[in-house]
Amino acid sequence: MTRISTTLATLALGVMMVAAPMAASAQDYFIPKQGAAPQGGGTRPSAPPARQTGPARPAAPPPVAAQPQQEGEAGPPIQAPMPPVPELPPLPRAAAPPVAVVGIIGVPEVMRAAAAAQQVDKIIGDRREKLNEEAQKEQQAWRDMQQELTNQRAKLSPEQVRTKERDLQERITTAQRNFQARSRIIQEAAQYGLNQIQASLIGVIRQVAESKGMNLVMHRSQVALNVNEFDITDEVTEQLNKLLPSVTIPPEGVSPNAPTAAANTPAAAPKKP
Repeated sequence: MTRISTTLATLALGVMMVAAPMAASAQDYFIPKQGAAPQGGGTRPSAPPARQTGPARPAAPPPVAAQPQQEGEAGPPIQAPMPPVPELPPLPRAAAPPVAVVGIIGVPEVMRAAAAAQQVDKIIGDRREKLNEEAQKEQQAWRDMQQELTNQRAKLSPEQVRTKERDLQERITTAQRNFQARSRIIQEAAQYGLNQIQASLIGVIRQVAESKGMNLVMHRSQVALNVNEFDITDEVTEQLNKLLPSVTIPPEGVSPNAPTAAANTPAAAPKKP
């Protein structure tokens, strides 16, 4: 029974992880990843030498020769000499780029106000919640079967005990495989819906920017200061809702990557609160 208990606890933990919220991914949607901060914060200028007030100190002894590096030890970084910069002939004169006309957009704000994004969040959230409830019920069934086996152990033969343990183990393995497959299908459906929004959003941003004569659109999170006239978030949201009020999501349990006609099946309307 120790082996069954350990397996039960391990697999139950895996099943509990099938329900993951998608709100965080919606907030980070279409936002470029920020690079990690450099270690050490760059090179600091050396401090000026301290003023000598006493008698001169003797010169420091010469450095000791480096000992051979032992296997497995981390040595100093290898530095190779930098070759000289080549002298290249000038290129033919090219046309100068146009003057930048900048636009600013807050994509997370667009996603929160987009009807299609709210639809994806509602449908996928309901499916995750349903899967989580079924996983919890299955875990309780495992516990009941384990308790029943513990109570009947004294009345069963060793062969019967091994059979019941094997049955419980097979049920746990099968259920975990099933929950993982369903969770993957839910994730694929969520990405399928978000991809439709992303494709339309790119087109709408280009459409709104061209209507205002803008040739450079930046994320609001990348700008420290701007005026309201640069911001096109509201216009993009309005046009996106007109162009894409809803998206197509495969039926529950059907992967969008499956070679079926599921992609042409409209998603069920979200439940009204």
